[in-house]
Parts: sequence; C-alpha cells; structure tokens
Amino acid sequence: MSFDAFGDFRMDGHVAIVTGGAQNIGEAFARTLSGAGAKVMIADLQGEKAEATAAKIQEETGNDVIGIGCNVTVQEDIDQCVNKTVEAFGGVSTLINNVGWGRAYDDPLAVPEEDMVESYKLNTLAAMKMTATCRPYLLKAKEAGMSASITNSGSLVGTMPAFDFIAYSAAKAAMNHMMLGLAHYFAREIRINTILIGTVITPGYAEAGLDEKAQYALAHPDNLTGRAGSPQDIANALLWLASPAGSWISGQSIQVSGGGKRVKLKPE
Repeated sequence: MSFDAFGDFRMDGHVAIVTGGAQNIGEAFARTLSGAGAKVMIADLQGEKAEATAAKIQEETGNDVIGIGCNVTVQEDIDQCVNKTVEAFGGVSTLINNVGWGRAYDDPLAVPEEDMVESYKLNTLAAMKMTATCRPYLLKAKEAGMSASITNSGSLVGTMPAFDFIAYSAAKAAMNHMMLGLAHYFAREIRINTILIGTVITPGYAEAGLDEKAQYALAHPDNLTGRAGSPQDIANALLWLASPAGSWISGQSIQVSGGGKRVKLKPE
C-alpha cells in the first residue's frame, strides 16, 4: 500500500466560489482549486471575462468551471451567484473572498470620505455578505463530513498600513479583525483563514496609480527570497488552507510575502 503525501490537498467533491476570479491572483486560485478536483464558480464584476476564464480553466483541468458576472457589493448579485452555484454543483463547501482593490493618494488626510466608505464596502463588507449568503451551504457541507472553509485575500498593508493607500489599508485591517471574529463564531464548523499577501506584480498596480518606477521597485524587493511574488505563489498557500490538508488551521492570518524585508544592522 502506497502513501500519497498530496492526498489531503485534493479537492474532489468540493464546490468552491472564487470572487474576483477572472484574472490575476483570483484566476490562479480558480485554476489551482479546479486542478485539485473542485468544481469552481468564478464570480467577477467582468462577467464575460469570468466566463472566458472559466472555459479556459475547464479545458486545462477537465473539471467543471463556470463564470458569472457578480458585483459583490450588491446583495442581489451575490444571491444569484450562490444560487447558480448550488443549482449547478449541488452546494458550496469552499468560499474564497478574493475581491479587493485600492488606489493611491498622495495625502492620506485628503482622501474623500466617500472613498473611505466605498473601500470598506468592497474590501470588508463584500466578504461579510458572501459569507452570510454561503453560510447554510457551508454548514451543510460540514454536516456531510467535508472540511468547509473560507479563505480571504488579505494584504500586508492590513497589518502595517501604507499611508498612500490608507483607505485600502484600513479596510483590509477591518477585514482581518472581522474574519478572526467569524472564525471564533464558527468554531468547529467552518474554518476561516486570511492570507496576508505581499507584493505580487499584476496590472492592478498600474490601475491603482503606480508609475513604472514604483512598479519596478516593487518587483525588485529587498526581502528574504529576493523577488516579488507570483499569483501561483499565493494560490499554493490557498490550496493548503482551503483543502483538507489545512483541516487543523483556523482563525489565522498567514503572511505569504517573500519573507519580509531583510534585517541587518552592520552595513554592507
């Protein structure tokens, strides 16, 4: 009888919803979960792109993947996404709250109040709404003997704020605390963890207002691994947390960031 060290990382029989899954880190999440055997619903504001990404991943993995347009700040869209997932796949065992976005501001005290509120709605409340809507199906999956889980895309700026991204930093910090509280609420029923994501170079940085010089600096960090991350680096951590391999892990915020800045007192 052989031992399969990767067996617990399999997601056969699981059904996952990945928000913001049409591109970048979210796409890597969807591909990795599908490659591990899960049926996947990609929910994204860009519906056509979600459908195209789903079709591409399904061709690559041979497992069922669907894409749907979904604004995660709108409850009606969330309801439709979850209902379509249950209709297509029979339930939900795995929720990935990946949606998040922020923009740069030169003066943190000049950030408009409405921008602070909108950041909170997108980066914090959307995850709470998705969690609430998926709750009955996640609990049902747990009752059926599955490892029901929620994994969130957090950010290092949620623990050490970047003043030029103050709205995003504050909202991500709020999500960390909210999800830790929910992990305690759902103890022994639904596992909840957050990945504190370091610098992963995607088109989102340019969209957030960072110029080429800033992007170059971020892509060449002085961290312990000597490089910026890739979407797959984050997806590998996600699979550990979302799969049965992570069944003894809950209530954690785990850094996946290249090891952080190298510390040395003596100059080179």
